[in-house]
Order: sequence, then structure tokens, then C-alpha cells
Amino acid sequence: MSQPKLSHLAGTLVGSEIVKLGNAISERIRNGEKIYNLTIGDFDPSVFPIPAELEKLIIESYQQHNTNYPAAEGVLDLRKSVSRFIKEWEGLDYAPNEIQIASGGRPLIYTIFKAIVDKGDKVIYGVPSWNNNHYVHMNEGEHCLIECTPENDFMPTAADIQKNIKGATLICLCTPQNPTGTTLSKSVLTEICDLILEENKQRGDEEKKLYLMFDQMYWTLTYGETRHENPVSLRPEMKAYTIFVDGISKSFAATGVRVGWSMGPEFVIQKMKAILSHLGAWAPMAEQKAVAKYLLEKESISQFLTNFKTEISFRLRTIHEGFMALKTKGYRVDSITPQAAIYLTIQLDLTGLTTAEGSQLNTQSDVTSYILGEAKLAVVPFSAFGGGSKSPWYRLSVGTCHKESIPEMLSKLEEALSKLR
Repeated sequence: MSQPKLSHLAGTLVGSEIVKLGNAISERIRNGEKIYNLTIGDFDPSVFPIPAELEKLIIESYQQHNTNYPAAEGVLDLRKSVSRFIKEWEGLDYAPNEIQIASGGRPLIYTIFKAIVDKGDKVIYGVPSWNNNHYVHMNEGEHCLIECTPENDFMPTAADIQKNIKGATLICLCTPQNPTGTTLSKSVLTEICDLILEENKQRGDEEKKLYLMFDQMYWTLTYGETRHENPVSLRPEMKAYTIFVDGISKSFAATGVRVGWSMGPEFVIQKMKAILSHLGAWAPMAEQKAVAKYLLEKESISQFLTNFKTEISFRLRTIHEGFMALKTKGYRVDSITPQAAIYLTIQLDLTGLTTAEGSQLNTQSDVTSYILGEAKLAVVPFSAFGGGSKSPWYRLSVGTCHKESIPEMLSKLEEALSKLR
């Protein structure tokens, strides 16, 4: 019997591939199987708890009965604190009326699209990237995909964007990037900003301008010599065309606390506020009040980030070095030097090889299944991020990784690789 007909969107929208994969792995774990589950773009609170001071402030906020509706744009205390925080830490000047609070980054991204993108509007984004394909689909925009390559750290180049910029309404950039853990360099981001500014100069007053959605949710998590760059610091004129996506989710291992913010031109922020007011996707009042206080605790934040980044960097670097050692031994694997975020880009280029049982790995899906079954290693293929079904590249997330398990995980991976011919 056929299903009743629903909306076109309901009938065509694909659910999150990552959530689907995660659910399947969780089921195996529940059945007693030991899995090194490095698929989740989240944190295990037993490994990476939120800052103790933030936890204390949230509890106190509930005890103070901050449980009613917050203002649609976010409580003023929090918007003032965000304004001060980004000024002190990034040198960005945004007034409270240029800041919108929401329950994490997702509703902000959704409302940026809703405020800017009409049906048929061209949206430029690189692949692999997190969920841009779904947001474009939900808004019936025109997908303009840039196939990014390992030579450019899976980031779009200015030349890539220049080829597609005519007629575009929105460019989506994420740096540090989910899923790759790589960043846009100062020079490339500056070139992209100049392209946007030049394109907007050429558009008439009645023509829709080209905007940049700049997702910097991971901006505090950079390692070694890597520096986070943002468009408004590089080109102040970009303030008129840039809408940031930011928040505490990744900076403070606080994904479940659900406090995010956007900064942008006031007239865009006001339209986002109107849309969000109908969705009710605001951050909880108690958490907003607590975060408003915590963002002013500069010394506490510095101490937390120092330890937090050290622990994440150790995991990324150790696993990267393990993969490079396997590559040196002749196995068909690779890894991009970790730069930022909680992700490592790894390669499992194993199609065409044959297992000990005589089965050939004909597809990348076969490779994913083999590595999960034999090495008990669960990672997310770039195909889940729009990277194409044949891509041998994967996202490996360390947010739930116990560092003590890394040697065993690498040993099991080598054992599984050694069985292939």
C-alpha cells in the first residue's frame, strides 16, 4: 500500500546521513559489539565536559527561576556579552542589535537561508561540507557545487568561486570546516572577499546583493601555526554582506546546551528574528543568562581552552601520525595534517582489493563496511557531505575518543588492512 501524499519537501528531503549511520552503529554497540565510534561531530561529556564554571552558572540560573520565554532576538544581557566577547577575542565590532541568538547554529543557518534565498536563487558551496545541500534543497535554491580537492585541503578556491559568482545570491563558507578540520588561508579568504565586493559593486540598487554565510562555529579550535581568519577583519566593507554563524557548541564542548548566535547587518538580523519568532527556536532562558555571565570570564575561558585544545590536538595528531605510519608501510591510506576543529580527514583507498574470504571491495560503501566489520572503526564517508559515492576520503571525529584506545584502534586497523590483497 502506497503512503499518503505529503508535501513536495517531505517527499524529497533526505534525512541526515550521519544520524542514520550513527543510529546503525549505536545498535551494534547496544548488541555488545566493541566499536571505535569516531563518526559523531559531538563530545562525550565524560571525556570532554563543559567548563565547570559554565555548568555552575547554568544550575544557578535554573535555581533563580529563569524558565520563561526569552526575547525573540535573545536576552539583552547575552547579546551584550557576545558583543564584548567577539570584540575582545576577534576584534569584531557588532552592537547588540546586530546579534541574533538561537538554539545553536542550525536554526540560524535555516533562517539565514530563509531571509536571503528565494526559489531558484543560486547558492554556491563547496563539497564536502556539512548540510549545505539540504538547506539549499529546503529553500528550493539552485545548487552550485564546487568539488573541492585534497590539494586545497578540501576548501574552495577564489578561482572556483569566480567561475560561478555571476547571478549567485549566497556563498556558504565554513572555516574551520566540518567535515575536514581544515581552514581557509588568509590569502584565499581575502581573494574571495574581493570577488564578493566587486560583484556587489556591479549590481544595481534594485538587484539582490550577494551575501556570505560565514560559519565559524569551530574558530577557537585551531592548532599549531594555524590561524583563524574572518572576512570582516580582512575587508571591513564585507560587514555589509557577511552573516556569521557562531556559538558555544564546539568552543566549550556544549553542543547540548544550545546557545548560538549570528552577527550581521541589522536589517538581515531583524528578518532572521522575525522568522525565528515564528519557529520558537530560541535558546533556553536559563542557559542564555548563564552564558551571558560566562562569556565575560576571560581568564576562566582561557584556562579551559588551553586544556581543551591540548587534549583534542593530541588525539588528532596521534591518529594522523598512526595513519602516516601505515601509509609508510605501503597500505593505501592517507591523512591530512590536522589544522583545526575536532576532525581529521583520512583516506581509505581500498576499492578493488580482496578480503581474506575472497570478497572484492567493489565500492566505497564496501570499504566502509569492511573497516567497520574488521577493524571495528566507524568513520563517516565524504559521500555523507556531498562528496560523491566514489570518494575514498572520510571524516574522523575525536570528540568521543578516549586517547588510551588509540593504539589499540590503530593496531586493529593495521590488522584489517593486512588481510586485504
